Amino acid sequence: MALTDINAYLSLPQGIATSGQPTVEQFAEIKAAGYEIVINLAMPTSENWLADEVEVVTGLGMEYVPLPVVWDYPSLGDAEQFFEVLTEARDRQVWVHCALNMRVSAMMYLYHRIYREMRDLEATQYLNQIWVPNDVWQNFMDAVIELYGE
Repeated sequence: MALTDINAYLSLPQGIATSGQPTVEQFAEIKAAGYEIVINLAMPTSENWLADEVEVVTGLGMEYVPLPVVWDYPSLGDAEQFFEVLTEARDRQVWVHCALNMRVSAMMYLYHRIYREMRDLEATQYLNQIWVPNDVWQNFMDAVIELYGE
């Protein structure tokens, strides 16, 4: 099994990878690849939610950070918590996932623009490998970029 087999897998700069929901077996592969922290943006009601994920991840010796984001109502608070966790983990290998990598790719777009000072074209290239955000998420991303002084 390879990391590329994980649903919506995407490798990003600075030791970060993102995906949709990994399986129990795939979390073992994530650990074997050197990832130290798993951040989960999915809601417990999300499709293919892994009920025992915290036990699986911590049992493998990785840190688990749940940051559930409501699909239809992403908030500035969600973004700020995400930025804080990623900033604190900047020297470690981080795996970020949600159900389908849509929440994650939007949050990573924002993180890249605001904290990594990545140009829009480059950040959008990563984002669009997963999806083109719907109106809710595009409006959210625009508002966060505007707030942080784009």
